[in-house]
Amino acid sequence: MTSGVVDAQAIDLRAVQRQVDAVLESFLAEKVRAAAGRGHPPGVVQTVRDFLAAGGKRIRALLCVVGWHAAGGHGDVASAVRVAASLELFVAFALIHDDIMDDSASRRGRPAVHRAMRARLGAGERAERLGAGGALLVGNLALMWAQELLHTAPIESGRQRLVHGLYDAMLEEVMYGQYLDVMGTGRGADDVEAALRVIRYKTATATIGRPLQLGAAVAGADEAAMEVFTGLGLPLGEAFQLRDDLLDVFGSPDGT
Repeated sequence: MTSGVVDAQAIDLRAVQRQVDAVLESFLAEKVRAAAGRGHPPGVVQTVRDFLAAGGKRIRALLCVVGWHAAGGHGDVASAVRVAASLELFVAFALIHDDIMDDSASRRGRPAVHRAMRARLGAGERAERLGAGGALLVGNLALMWAQELLHTAPIESGRQRLVHGLYDAMLEEVMYGQYLDVMGTGRGADDVEAALRVIRYKTATATIGRPLQLGAAVAGADEAAMEVFTGLGLPLGEAFQLRDDLLDVFGSPDGT
């Protein structure tokens, strides 16, 4: 990690968001062309595009690029932006699956993916089951495409192993956190420490810490820099999720 201080004003976060969205749109436009050429159902890619277009804070993508800058990244930021874009597809996967497990009615002001698919199939238990199954597969494809974006990012060969290892660790942590959440809900346990453990695995590290580390790893950060991002990311990620949970319970849909 370089000793210089990054000027926060020098990072145009809106420009970063536009760059990330441009990568996503280009990538998914190619998926549309590929699907048409191979006779694949076109609605799958469009569902993912619509999900991304519906909004979202892009916080993980932004923090990935911030991590790149903070670790002294210089030159072309394209590699960090591509990794950042892959995080948005990963988030799409995680939220689509989370909504299935929670049977959430809406997401980002629109019907949740499984609910929208269920509505197209009609009413009844069969439509409910098939809608959930269709959304599950759409989420799986979003995860596959996230990893495709990651693996096609032009990262220096000496840094690829660390970047891919951090990404794999993030995926594993989220899966464990989701498992703990599902099983804890099923038991109806009233355990604050257990709830915080779910937050740490499922959200905290993947929201702040890992995105910062991924951007820093693309820039070639050392172990000391990674420890800084761990120490910063975990409490911020916990605070983010606790605030988000409070808004879910007490906030209005328009406000959130």
